[in-house]
Amino acid sequence: MNILGISAYYHDAAACLVADGVIVAAAQEERFTRTKHDAGFPVHAIEYCLREAGQLPSEIDYVVFYDKPFLKFERLFETYLAFAPKGFVSFAASLPVWAKDKLFQKTVILDALKACCGDDVDWSERLLFSEHHLSHAASAFFPSPFEEAAVLTMDGVGEWATTSFAVGRGNELTIKEQIHFPHSLGLLYSAFTYYTGFKVNSGEYKVMGLAPYGEPTFVDLIKDNLIDIKEDGSFHLDMRYFNYCTGLTMTNERFDRLFGAGPRKPESALTQREMNLAASIQAVTEEVVIKLGRGIRKSTGLKNLCLAGGVALNCVANGKLLRENIFDGIWIQPAAGDAGGAIGAALAAHHLMLNQARRCDATDSMRGAYLGPEFNQTDVERRLTNVGAVFQTVTYAELIGLTAQALVDGKAVGWHQGRMEFGPRALGGRSILADPRSPIVQKQLNLKVKYRESFRPFAPSVLREDLTDWFQADVDSPYMLLVADVAKDKQLEMTEEQKRLFGIDKLNVPRSQIPAITHVDYSARIQTVHRETNPKYYDLISRFKELTGCPVLVNTSFNVRGEPIVCTPEDAFNCLMGTDIEFLAVGNCILKKEDQDKSLIRDYKNEYELD
Repeated sequence: MNILGISAYYHDAAACLVADGVIVAAAQEERFTRTKHDAGFPVHAIEYCLREAGQLPSEIDYVVFYDKPFLKFERLFETYLAFAPKGFVSFAASLPVWAKDKLFQKTVILDALKACCGDDVDWSERLLFSEHHLSHAASAFFPSPFEEAAVLTMDGVGEWATTSFAVGRGNELTIKEQIHFPHSLGLLYSAFTYYTGFKVNSGEYKVMGLAPYGEPTFVDLIKDNLIDIKEDGSFHLDMRYFNYCTGLTMTNERFDRLFGAGPRKPESALTQREMNLAASIQAVTEEVVIKLGRGIRKSTGLKNLCLAGGVALNCVANGKLLRENIFDGIWIQPAAGDAGGAIGAALAAHHLMLNQARRCDATDSMRGAYLGPEFNQTDVERRLTNVGAVFQTVTYAELIGLTAQALVDGKAVGWHQGRMEFGPRALGGRSILADPRSPIVQKQLNLKVKYRESFRPFAPSVLREDLTDWFQADVDSPYMLLVADVAKDKQLEMTEEQKRLFGIDKLNVPRSQIPAITHVDYSARIQTVHRETNPKYYDLISRFKELTGCPVLVNTSFNVRGEPIVCTPEDAFNCLMGTDIEFLAVGNCILKKEDQDKSLIRDYKNEYELD
């Protein structure tokens, strides 16, 4: 049984192919079109999934869309009626789009399927629709290592639900309770994303990264006015302060008056105030997540928890929830946002609609999230030659040794190996790597390679067996979705003068023996590396450890600000030529920046729209 899951038409369009319950391939459309968060019908991702599976379109038994568009229109219309006539501006702005496309989205999807997969199949007989939060919940539970678990889904909004919890057992999954729009933890966080001058549905992780530079001075103001949090984690927003129901912005003038100023202008200087706002909304979010966890454990008695939805990408909150020891085990879908809905839709159809048995893997069934395209050595060499790259083909041992030495020498390394990752994190397939021991790497990578704000943190990849020696954690974190502190004996004590620093001035103070990945609060977003899922990346870190005694590398996504993560060898070469990356490893090909044709240098700093 072959099932194609699709998410599209909002943001992060993606496709996933499930064959007899096994996730064969999954990819986001943005990786092929090179348009960040591409929301269009995932034509290229579908073509890739079919190619990877070696299947013809006619061999697809079902196509499952990740939500129900008509229910979304119902929510839009009922929201307008509830706030009328105040909501007319936003309703009038969105109505033409709905009338033209989304209200008749089944027809739009069928036409798109015919265009990309051929019209020799009656796709109307094979097209199904899941519900948004069910897709999220299915993406979290069915690939998890748990036979039974509670499932918590938190995001902006699906059709109506913004937060839901479900119970999964075997091949069954039942949603038990929901919080409905407009009361949304995801939209509350997005309101502060907007208010602090970042882009909604893109900049939320910047708010999370900015939070440690601030103090949570606005927590009481938020809890006294914006959100009423119950003991079980359920909550209610005071909609008088928000504009997303009735206007074209997230917050309104009442919100501005409450916090004493209007929203920060995008790209303007960050002040201590934005840092304090970020710290405050982060603290409130963590409180809600932890209370929801406690409430779910109490009401269900279940020992394991699965997480999905955009809020589940808040790795700081995830780390705090883990350390509360409410659950014996926590598993988070690595593509927790809308892209992962494609996986969930396909798995929901397989298990719930078709009642197929579920095979529970001891780790999980996401295959390390390495579900995207891979390029064989012959293809890599052909592609690099065609773009004018100068490269050297080396043996496996030479690849590992030369790359590790380049890292020791302080070079920024592009690492393009194996299958591309599915989800927002680079996990050693499409990564930029560096030496974490360097006190200047964070600033240099941000400003000269990634072309992004200097405060943005980087994550460590660490050999799983060395985790407890370097970090205060002892759980697998293969998807970079948990935060933990650096081990006490690796931390560096600050001077009294350094302790008095505020805001961004904290950035320049080395906090540990691996300062490039240590945040200002001594934390780090950890990826544990396992030989079983990525042997080549494991071998590279192991060789770096032999040379330095350090089993940790800086790992950040292989892209610049506003660019999707690279997919092809050509994408990797272009990024080499458009940034200060100095060394590139693609398959068994080694490329050094100084050897390249200078006429191929590009201005990547202004190539992409800012995120």
